Amino acid sequence: MKLNLPNKLTVLRLCLVPVFLVIGILPESIIPRVIWCVLCAAIFIGTALTDMFDGKIARRDNLITDFGKFLDPVADKFMVIGALFVILYRFENLKLGMLVTLIIIVFRELAVTSMRLVVSTGEGIVVAANSLGKIKTVSQIVFVSTVFLEPVVEFLVELIFEDNMMHGIYPLTWLTMAFTLVMTVWSGVNYIKSYWKYLDPEK
Repeated sequence: MKLNLPNKLTVLRLCLVPVFLVIGILPESIIPRVIWCVLCAAIFIGTALTDMFDGKIARRDNLITDFGKFLDPVADKFMVIGALFVILYRFENLKLGMLVTLIIIVFRELAVTSMRLVVSTGEGIVVAANSLGKIKTVSQIVFVSTVFLEPVVEFLVELIFEDNMMHGIYPLTWLTMAFTLVMTVWSGVNYIKSYWKYLDPEK
């Protein structure tokens, strides 16, 4: 099967997910925490950039395919949810917040994906991504990136100023987590409200 450039980028993003997961579960005895954080952030941000580029190239060069329509959202969800599992596994101080975030994101994605499938097959309507959905995706990417990068910033601050008063608090992480939760719920409710009329319980 011959793939165009956007689809190749999508496949690359999907292939990077297991690489990220393997590196994500490596213990600190193998990779020091700061290096591990930088590596995880680099891989995750790299996969997020392929998501941005494949969509732009596909629209610019009219390379939109059914294969891309199917695989692109799948790769996105694998990327974000995989990263959340790694964070839940490695960041003890974020465990409760991450567990709540992971549950809400998974339930939202399952609900919206199921609704899209029913509406598109039953009514022939394409459920396009709206502005809230795009903001939700960006907020999730920013949140995950912040989780990995804030410990690096903390390490550098402690190294330069010899002050560890803020050690392990991660205010930006909690702030971006809260914003992500708001956008995830808001965009999910918006999608369901917009297309609920097409979900006929008698069909």
